[in-house]
Amino acid sequence: QVQLVESGGGAVQAGGSLRLSCAASGIIFSINAMGWYRQGPGKERELVAGITSGGRTNYADSVKDRFTISRDNAKNTVYLEMNSLKPEDTAVYYCNAQVRMTSADRLPRNYWGQGTQVTVSS
Repeated sequence: QVQLVESGGGAVQAGGSLRLSCAASGIIFSINAMGWYRQGPGKERELVAGITSGGRTNYADSVKDRFTISRDNAKNTVYLEMNSLKPEDTAVYYCNAQVRMTSADRLPRNYWGQGTQVTVSS
């Protein structure tokens, strides 16, 4: 199977920065898109940022110009650099990856990390 392990969450004051990492391991032939989602208290899970295997990125409007997503394909790892953090960024952040386990897989499968808490205080 495939496992996604996140790290880098924590507590920070408003205006601070954090860097999240998510490493995929297991049976992996290729990884298509990777992304970060978040779920705040009482809210639905939402896309924060995504990145294709070719490096094309997209961001939620609320994090544009503050967050940067990147990936290291050789390490099957995706990162989220978060700057100028706001209290409304407080949430559990989840890593997502679309993985083909073998060359025979016609379509990738969705995998999720366990989540990492980010808390921003005012």
